Amino acid sequence: MNELKGACIIGQSGGPTSAINASTYGAIKTALGNASITHVYGALNGIKGVLDDNLIDMSMEDSDELEFMKYTPSSALGSCRYKLKSPDADDTDYKRILEIFKKYDVRYFFYNGGNDSMDTCNKISKFMLKNGYECRIMGIPKTIDNDLYGTDHCPGYASAAKYIATSLMEIYHDARVYDTGMITVVEIMGRNAGWLTAASALACYKGEGPDLIYCPENDFDLQAVMTKVEAIYKKNGKCIIAVSEGIKDKNGRYISEYGNDLSNAKDGFGHAQLGGLASYLADYIKSKTGAKVRGIELSLLQRCAAHCASQTDIDESFSAGKAAVEYAADGITDKMVGFERSYENGKYVCNIKLFELTDVANTEKKIPSDWFNDTRDGLNEKYIEYALPLIQGETKLPKENGLPRFVRLKKVKAVKL
Repeated sequence: MNELKGACIIGQSGGPTSAINASTYGAIKTALGNASITHVYGALNGIKGVLDDNLIDMSMEDSDELEFMKYTPSSALGSCRYKLKSPDADDTDYKRILEIFKKYDVRYFFYNGGNDSMDTCNKISKFMLKNGYECRIMGIPKTIDNDLYGTDHCPGYASAAKYIATSLMEIYHDARVYDTGMITVVEIMGRNAGWLTAASALACYKGEGPDLIYCPENDFDLQAVMTKVEAIYKKNGKCIIAVSEGIKDKNGRYISEYGNDLSNAKDGFGHAQLGGLASYLADYIKSKTGAKVRGIELSLLQRCAAHCASQTDIDESFSAGKAAVEYAADGITDKMVGFERSYENGKYVCNIKLFELTDVANTEKKIPSDWFNDTRDGLNEKYIEYALPLIQGETKLPKENGLPRFVRLKKVKAVKL
């Protein structure tokens, strides 16, 4: 092992999840106990915290309090959506990052996030390598979208999937309370990949799910969909439709844009701000059928539903953070920690596997085409076999007075020694 002594910085970025803090806690706990790592700093609000010299000293936190991170949703260190320019176009940010790394003798950097976060991690890693500054950099995956390249699945996805499947089962029962007809449209997150919406198929597996499921992987023909909706409603008096927010027509136009102009609404990475699809479809279906129609947008609720998290997800997320630190201390750099699936005696097993940051950065993994049913309005058994092991286990979420007890960090500012 090529031992490298120095401090580490751990940051979180992108959208929050129910499990991102479990990964970060895995990294923090492991780093605090590693002899090669002299100090452990948390970057407040991701890479912005590094650029702004807004770091906290994780050794000043009570170890028992830190344990609450494992079951605390959202990003305990704060997040950001900040896109680093190419260093060839503008290396200002990179020079500032290097300045901060030198100031605190940072030799390890761990970044916990999704696609855009892995792009940030990759750019910083390549800049440090090019400029001869020895610093081991590892990406720790996180995204409910489950669209990171290479890894079998992403920390955070299973908990969101479990919440979505549970919610659809509950909606299924609610929609059948009255003897009057009703059509329900449920909008689920997912810009270009439909992994989250696919989770509603788990409710179908239990016999209590949506009639139709539409993901961005397939073109959405509004008129053809209406024909199916009307037929189901006429037959059953009920119809539930699960749709990804990012569904598009054959010309690549977001269906949500039919009722709104999203062209001027962009996030920090230039992505269109989606939303309002359920409302638009509900109004459209009502105008065509005259039926009672409800539009439900799960919105932020699906990201941080710690009360409905998967213990499997929490445990695997913790292991990802832990592995990132262990691999870096052993001399590995420029990688993302990911998962590889195997089966032992027919039982699902999750193994750690490393992936090149260059391969992961900004590459989206979509649902395999053969996981959809023949009519492209549902998922088949291949998806069920994939997802079912991931949502297993009830969490040990601590509670006080009947309510969740989440972590309370002191956030003591780091000082140069």
